[in-house]
Amino acid sequence: MRVIPVSTQALLEAQTLVVRDFMRITGRVRATGAPITEGFWSDVGDVSAQVMDADTGLPVTYDFKGVGALIAIDPIPMVSNLTVQEVEVKFSQLDDRINELLRLYDIRQAKVEIYRGEFDPDTWRMVEPAASRFVGFVDGAPVETPAEGGEGSISIKCMSSAQELTRGNPDLRSHESQQVRSPGDDFYKDVTSCGDLVIFWGKRGTVRDAAGA
Repeated sequence: MRVIPVSTQALLEAQTLVVRDFMRITGRVRATGAPITEGFWSDVGDVSAQVMDADTGLPVTYDFKGVGALIAIDPIPMVSNLTVQEVEVKFSQLDDRINELLRLYDIRQAKVEIYRGEFDPDTWRMVEPAASRFVGFVDGAPVETPAEGGEGSISIKCMSSAQELTRGNPDLRSHESQQVRSPGDDFYKDVTSCGDLVIFWGKRGTVRDAAGA
């Protein structure tokens, strides 16, 4: 649960806080596969801003680029369950940094972090580190090329990390699979043949005969 400082609560009640969104995308360099992270925020100018890291819960400082590229982010429901969230983020197609991100880097399944910062309008300083609003991965990035005279856009569709809980495990219960997980563990050594074993029961019948009697 988020603990709101008294000073921030007063500004919230007065409805004077100014909200800005921050976004980080961690993709891969196509040539090497090395990870690369780009940060954007919904205002102009490049800034270094504190956010509450989604993984550690501690405040960290990241660089964010702002040239009006981050146009809109879908409303993000704040839930306390494992519901899979879908978020669409729209960018300006005219921004060179966005085009570089999509065309030079591989952002398939790239990690996405979205934070929301609250600013005091009198000082234009964040009242506290930006809170984490969404953590997930890119699930699609269509680029809409407009007709002559029209307006194009770039939309990045994101799915929350909760989707990982819905994936099935394709692994099989086998000796070979168990060796990958725990070399030397022979628990499943006879799993493929144990169903065909005939165990004698007493002098004449077998366990199968007794079970069917």
